[in-house]
Amino acid sequence: MKLSNSEKSRLRHKYGPWAIVTGASSGIGLELSTLLASSGLNLVLHGRDLGRLQKISKELEEVYQIETLSVACDLFEKDGTNQIIKMADGLPIGLLILSAGFGTSGSFLESSLSTELNMLEVNCRSLLQLTHHYSNQFALQKSGGIILLSSMVSFQGTPFSAHYAATKAYVQTLAEGLCLELKGQGVDVLAAAPGPVITQFGSRADLKMGMAMNVNQVAVPILKALGRKMTVLPGSLTKLLVYSLRLLPRWGKVAVMKKVMGGMTNHH
Repeated sequence: MKLSNSEKSRLRHKYGPWAIVTGASSGIGLELSTLLASSGLNLVLHGRDLGRLQKISKELEEVYQIETLSVACDLFEKDGTNQIIKMADGLPIGLLILSAGFGTSGSFLESSLSTELNMLEVNCRSLLQLTHHYSNQFALQKSGGIILLSSMVSFQGTPFSAHYAATKAYVQTLAEGLCLELKGQGVDVLAAAPGPVITQFGSRADLKMGMAMNVNQVAVPILKALGRKMTVLPGSLTKLLVYSLRLLPRWGKVAVMKKVMGGMTNHH
């Protein structure tokens, strides 16, 4: 999938000249960064591996003739989030994409509390801090866009990935509320809730995914939905999975997700 020239122009003129992308060194974040670069937006790229970030930055600058800045930090550390804000200070930021995050899976009783707390810091606390900071900045300039990466598991409890799903429910609910609250300030907010995608996320969360989309199948629909929808379910597989659960009562959705996640984590 590709962005049309008219869509690239819309992104550049409505949300440029600079965008911030967290989790930009791989997966959906990297694909979104590449699409934005192809649209002519300059980028503040965040990741944990500075060497990888600098390599990506150099490639994007050479191919698309844009400017980039790289900031490597761990977002579960409070100073990490501040580093991004400091790096972007003074730049005309018009778009914030928060795709950094990670998940866990398996038995909640056997999970590591420190890992779960780190996930809460990255998926929720850091996301809240950056969203609050740039919501205020965008409201002052009466323009801007914010994309928060939710997930299809945000719409119901998900056994064997209970805490991860809970963090994404937080993200989904925050985005929905802010979408209408900030609309009058000229700020577009979008919740992007993809299904399974082939990224490093699956291996980090120790998930065995049978069906999964590639990053391009979800990244293009996400950018096209910004400013037009409250929530986007990017990719045909995402729509199939979410819509197939829609007619069930909430307890039924949870029961189905128990079977699905049980199979993906060997907890039958």
